[in-house]
Amino acid sequence: MEKGGLSARLAESGATDAAGLYWGDALRTGLMGQVCRGWAPCGVKGVQGVAYQRVWTSLNLAVNGLSGHMRWAWSATMKGASLAPIVKPWGEEGVSSVVWDRARGHRGTAYAEVTGQRIEQPAYSPELNPVERVFEYLRSKVEGRGYGTLEAKQGVIQAELEKLAAAPERVKSLAGWDWLRESVNSLSSSNTVFQ
Repeated sequence: MEKGGLSARLAESGATDAAGLYWGDALRTGLMGQVCRGWAPCGVKGVQGVAYQRVWTSLNLAVNGLSGHMRWAWSATMKGASLAPIVKPWGEEGVSSVVWDRARGHRGTAYAEVTGQRIEQPAYSPELNPVERVFEYLRSKVEGRGYGTLEAKQGVIQAELEKLAAAPERVKSLAGWDWLRESVNSLSSSNTVFQ
């Protein structure tokens, strides 16, 4: 995306409600855990338990890094039929626009009744999505240990999300990038200015 491209894209799509502008994405999580670095005494080999089961669930997360607010829900798949019923209530809760990637599940006829604006990012550009920073934070908190069941791992992620949601300043530090703030504040009809 060229410099100033976000401002132009937001203005083109009519996304003028800065407080209702969220970035969204999905994190597929399962029991095939990731091995992480850890501390061990000198000369002692660290051992991590890793499950080897192919069971998955998806965390669908929307973040307004400028206000520090988050919305999330879990789904079994990343298809439009599973995601549209999640996005629809977000619109009723104040999410007027969601900026996300061009995944197949983010478009299609399943979204016919979704009223909120959906804005697509350029392809293959996760570095433009502040949700990725929240996902990195979550991975640092949950990966590197065994859970036994998918529900147990999901519960730990849920607890971390609730802690983050209770600390909007932490969410802002993770996802409130300066260039996002500048782009959103440049919208002339925006009622909210983010510092």
